[in-house]
Amino acid sequence: MRMRRVYLGAEYVALFFGGTTVYNAVLRGRPPIPALLALACGAAVYLRRSPGFDRASLWRAEALDGQARSIAVSAGASALALTAATAAVRREDLFDLPRRNPWLWLAVMVLYPALSVYPQELIFRSFLFHRYAPVFGEGKGLVAASAAAFGYVHIIFGNWFSVVASGFGGWIFGMRYLRTRSLATASAEHAVYGMLVFTVGLGRYFYHGAAPAARIRLSDRPGGSVLASRR
Repeated sequence: MRMRRVYLGAEYVALFFGGTTVYNAVLRGRPPIPALLALACGAAVYLRRSPGFDRASLWRAEALDGQARSIAVSAGASALALTAATAAVRREDLFDLPRRNPWLWLAVMVLYPALSVYPQELIFRSFLFHRYAPVFGEGKGLVAASAAAFGYVHIIFGNWFSVVASGFGGWIFGMRYLRTRSLATASAEHAVYGMLVFTVGLGRYFYHGAAPAARIRLSDRPGGSVLASRR
């Protein structure tokens, strides 16, 4: 059992940190959706064949009823805070996408939950929670491992803001999944926050086209040269 935990721990590091580092070095700046969908399909096949996995957790929409109020309150407070922060620090970006390209903004609102959010939740919540529970336990240690991996994968966008913000988001979504074992509920909350980010004016930090060809550097910071490459 101890050797299996060591093996799974090494696998977790290699997959989520090593794999992301290689992707960032080789494929930086390319659309991540194809790779995301391929990984999500692999995770889904693994989970459906895995003994002891609760398949109902891949959706369990009824859990959303009891969580909707909490999600709405948290998202509402975050919306006010992010709007105020964007207006204070980068006023020219406030509501940039819906103002400048409303059709693209609408497409993001419609496609983002299905093509990006659910696959991410499948990988970073359902798969990670099930596969690596023997390493991190069944509680907050597992949530922290999920948040760390989820935050780190955002280095592909070429700025530290997306990494830090996604780490916090990963903790929120992970705690929601831990309480509900409902991927529908975790995905709904993730989608709300993601749509909020793209609406308020912070979407450029989570846009693959903003990433330069060079590797991420400690000197990269929001508003710096990373964003200058955006067309």
